[in-house]
Amino acid sequence: MSDVLARVAAVLRERRHASPDESYVARLYHKGLDAILKKVGEEATETVLAAKDGDRAAIIHETADLWFHTLVMLEHQGLGPEDVLQELERRFGLSGLEEKARRKPQAGDDEQHQV
Repeated sequence: MSDVLARVAAVLRERRHASPDESYVARLYHKGLDAILKKVGEEATETVLAAKDGDRAAIIHETADLWFHTLVMLEHQGLGPEDVLQELERRFGLSGLEEKARRKPQAGDDEQHQV
């Protein structure tokens, strides 16, 4: 499964050097972080709305869009899916309460995240 993420990440790295006239991703990179974050926010909202409607096909489609644009954001920040997967691996087996207690408090940090 993570092989797909690695393949997408490789394409996104390549597109950083493409012409904005020839690649949607290159155009996002060219526009900068704010444009990328706007797309992540839009896709997150669309994912939430699809889940609220309970439309399985729309949930899958919108989640794929969200993951894709999140991967663009990660690449723009010099990160990749492997960084997030390592963090998830680190959390594996920790209770959400234990993991949260180990972190510094962050704004909006009211949910438990565990694997």
